[in-house]
Amino acid sequence: MPHVEISHFPAELAEPVRQRLEQDLVAAVTRAFEVRAGAVSIGLAPVDPDDWSARIYRPLITDRADGAALLRSPDY
Repeated sequence: MPHVEISHFPAELAEPVRQRLEQDLVAAVTRAFEVRAGAVSIGLAPVDPDDWSARIYRPLITDRADGAALLRSPDY
């Protein structure tokens, strides 16, 4: 605990970019939840653009927009 899952369009991230993303996320999560870095896990979940609306946008964004479960909404 805690676990961060990032859904995204398929993309090749170079190793330095992956490492920086990991460092930035771990720093933010450990600060916010006051946990040690070893308690944080991060997953990357590529989603085909054709599946985005059905798999991500509707169930995880619009259906949660009125509650505290969605921290930030996109502007699209």
